[in-house]
Amino acid sequence: MRLLTLLLISCSFLAVGAVEGAYGQMAVPRIPFAPRAYVCYRASHKPSLDGTLRDPLWAQAPWTEEFTDILGPLGAKPWFKTRAKMLWDDDYLYVAAQLEEDHVWATLTERDSVIYMDNDFEVFIDPDGDTHHYYELEINALGTVWDLFLIKPYRDDRQGQSAVTAWDIRGLKSAVHVDGTLNDPSTKDRGWTVELALPWSVLKECAPGRRAPRAGEQWRMNFSRVEYRVDVKDGRTEKRRDPATGKPLPEENWVWSPQGLVNMHYPEMWGYVQFSGREAGSGQEAFVPRDEERVKWALRRIYYAERMFRDKQGSFTADWAQLGLSGLDVSGYKAPVLKVTDSLFEASYKTEGGDSWHIMQDGLLWRGSEDRPDPDKPNAQDW
Repeated sequence: MRLLTLLLISCSFLAVGAVEGAYGQMAVPRIPFAPRAYVCYRASHKPSLDGTLRDPLWAQAPWTEEFTDILGPLGAKPWFKTRAKMLWDDDYLYVAAQLEEDHVWATLTERDSVIYMDNDFEVFIDPDGDTHHYYELEINALGTVWDLFLIKPYRDDRQGQSAVTAWDIRGLKSAVHVDGTLNDPSTKDRGWTVELALPWSVLKECAPGRRAPRAGEQWRMNFSRVEYRVDVKDGRTEKRRDPATGKPLPEENWVWSPQGLVNMHYPEMWGYVQFSGREAGSGQEAFVPRDEERVKWALRRIYYAERMFRDKQGSFTADWAQLGLSGLDVSGYKAPVLKVTDSLFEASYKTEGGDSWHIMQDGLLWRGSEDRPDPDKPNAQDW
């Protein structure tokens, strides 16, 4: 049964929509690097989670921008409004979402089903921003959850083993409210809302220092909404089909921070969430961009170029001219260094003081040295 589930996940990931950068394949975002940012304020009390967002505490938390097409300005404007908001305390990260919908429907009832085969709401969390070891959660209008752990993005996974579907967010709290009637296309609905409480006791496992965030720290996150075009037939809501093939039309992917390609598993394009020490409603805090993001993006561009070169030529290259990159100078850092074999590469930037950032062929990005892990992460033997 487990093998069947993994095969279904693999096939459905590749089959639904025109996915770019799927298993072991490389694609490059087609929009400028400009992730959205959000300041997450502290909750003064634990909100009541019934799916309605009626707890007065939610009114104190700001909404994100309305979701856009996953391609950003290259895609069509979503025809329904979606937005989210967040809060946090010592125990949980709280997420709320509001999804407009004329006819709310859902079919999947078994936990860890491939939920995006229904319309859904999705949460992605990369605590340390290295693009590896991150979390995904999907929920449909029935409240059915699929939570999984990703060892690395699919593009960096040639064996199809990056998704750990048996992993669960132990202690997760979730609730859904339908503003209308579920699975009844004879009436017009207004939409559905979601409330989630994700415990730090689980989320901290891949976080710097294996702990909950502190005020002023930033995590990488994104939200996504899968939306299918539907028709009503014989009193039932069905996915609209392509007349030429008879197959359901590809889903729409609407997101908080645009990806620039049809793939949510490019964590470097996710938004920034800054955790504030202020309580929600007590005043505003400005988002503060981190200077290190400049060098991290320069390394990511080198990674894209090396991967694209290898896909075409069969090996990596140490020749900067062959990569065709420009604008790699980063203020405060020496020129980048590239170490290459046919099947491996590592690119790095170093300051005069010896601080350095690195990236390798599987996209892992870290601060430190070739043989020293990020000092903010514990050694494996300490786990």
